[in-house]
Amino acid sequence: MTSSVTRKIAATCVVLGLATVGVAAAPKAANAWCCHYGWGVGFYVPPVVVAPPPPVYYAPPAPAYYAPPARVWVPGHWEHGYWVPAHWG
Repeated sequence: MTSSVTRKIAATCVVLGLATVGVAAAPKAANAWCCHYGWGVGFYVPPVVVAPPPPVYYAPPAPAYYAPPARVWVPGHWEHGYWVPAHWG
């Protein structure tokens, strides 16, 4: 019993698939696919592009910016009994 049900489902899928391909491949006017011109009900299929997507190359993130430490001006001062002249620290 299972094989007959499976065969019926498979046959139905094949018929629906062929009908879908036939509707999509049928010649029709060259209007925009999103506009419904003319009389009656029609099937409009958007344009389908069959091509692989272009390769995408991901660049590593930019390194973080580390600013050099700010230099400070140290005025002249006494240190351990010696005079140290002014300098950049």
